[in-house]
Amino acid sequence: MDEWLGIFILKCFYLMLPAYFANMAPVIVKKVNLLAYPIDFNRKINSKQILGKNKTFRGLIFGIIFAIIAAYLQFLLYGVEPFRNISFIDYKNWLLFGFLMGLGAMAGDLVKSFFKRKIGIKPGDKFVPFDQTDFVVGSLVFVIPIFGLTLKIFVVSLLLSFVLHILINHAAFYMNIRNEKW
Repeated sequence: MDEWLGIFILKCFYLMLPAYFANMAPVIVKKVNLLAYPIDFNRKINSKQILGKNKTFRGLIFGIIFAIIAAYLQFLLYGVEPFRNISFIDYKNWLLFGFLMGLGAMAGDLVKSFFKRKIGIKPGDKFVPFDQTDFVVGSLVFVIPIFGLTLKIFVVSLLLSFVLHILINHAAFYMNIRNEKW
């Protein structure tokens, strides 16, 4: 039973790699000047930002590109037995899968940011558990109907990603890569 659970968790982790890369992309490319314009065009509703200046077209586009690249690598690795054994899907439609994982991850982040601004939470301030789960929910909502993933995969991926997000961000904070722990 423990080995089965461990393998299932590993499969969830492997499935989520495109979303993880999409979620990391805006931080990785933040010094790239290309498309560094806010998605909300700096507009406000009732004197509150809609999304905030940190949600840019650069982050959206690079998030999708990073997810597509990750899905393509999964497609290439699918021919290797250990990777095939930890795959929930066959990656024949890697481009669609990567695009939907990236778009979904970025959409989840944008929805969360919208609600953060509406309730007065500043960019970078904590919004637990949504800061840790927004991109996971978004990516899986976009792919589950097309790729036939289960509710169990959704729940385990969500819990796994929540824990990993906290651990990785704390590590990045203590290595002076990030300015905040969350």
